[in-house]
Amino acid sequence: MQRRILAIDFGTRRMGLAVSDPLGITAQGIPTLERTRVVDDVRRICELVEEYSAERVILGHPLSARGMETSMSERVAAFAEKLRRQLNCPVELFDERLTTAQAGRMLRESGIGIEKRRRAVDRVAATLLLQAYLDRRANEQDRAARGES
Repeated sequence: MQRRILAIDFGTRRMGLAVSDPLGITAQGIPTLERTRVVDDVRRICELVEEYSAERVILGHPLSARGMETSMSERVAAFAEKLRRQLNCPVELFDERLTTAQAGRMLRESGIGIEKRRRAVDRVAATLLLQAYLDRRANEQDRAARGES
């Protein structure tokens, strides 16, 4: 059985979180982390990696529409580096352009109230981020199995 992947939608006040199923096929949101101090945030992520037996951590990398670094993407990269120093598993940055906007749109269309949407958007964004990662990885594995590059 494969181990899980933990995804983080990094924010200044909250971090949306999602975890894959053990087979690495689907993503499920888990409770959002309310940010406190960086040291506490890193500790909590380490606890989640242990709790879910995660083999890897994916952080949404908020590049600009043109694919360039932003001030937030630099903050995410710095946080990823802190995680790398504490974890014994890979920590990857994954392009997350539009996941938060897509999450907000999905929640608006679902008809739930604005307060519930506000609380759910980070978790949904992390779930979308992780599902995109899992789908890309499955497509790459399929191509490799067929001998394509």
